Amino acid sequence: QVQLLESGGGLVQAGGSLRLSCAASGRSFSSYVMGWFRQPPGKEREFVGRISWSGDLTAYVDSIKGRFTISRDNAKNTVYLQMNSLKPEDTAVYYCAARSTWLGGEYVSWGQGTQVTVST
Repeated sequence: QVQLLESGGGLVQAGGSLRLSCAASGRSFSSYVMGWFRQPPGKEREFVGRISWSGDLTAYVDSIKGRFTISRDNAKNTVYLQMNSLKPEDTAVYYCAARSTWLGGEYVSWGQGTQVTVST
């Protein structure tokens, strides 16, 4: 399995931007579909979006469409989450995860999470 480490979280004002990174170690990063999830304070973890093995396909939850973009660089074993026009309700711990399938299936590797706080 691949090991994942998120970075790039922090405190930002509403309307601002952040880019999260998720660095993978281990082999065959390009064989994984990469997902981003978030867990707001006091709430369940929720799906944010995912990107296919080569990066040609993406899927997002409706609440962030048009504001967040997922990309990946397989040469750097890294997946990114660009977050623009941030809102206070985007405050959460953000996690990246890996699985082998596009539709369905379990995410088999998870990062430790990175905190994003959006102030008013």
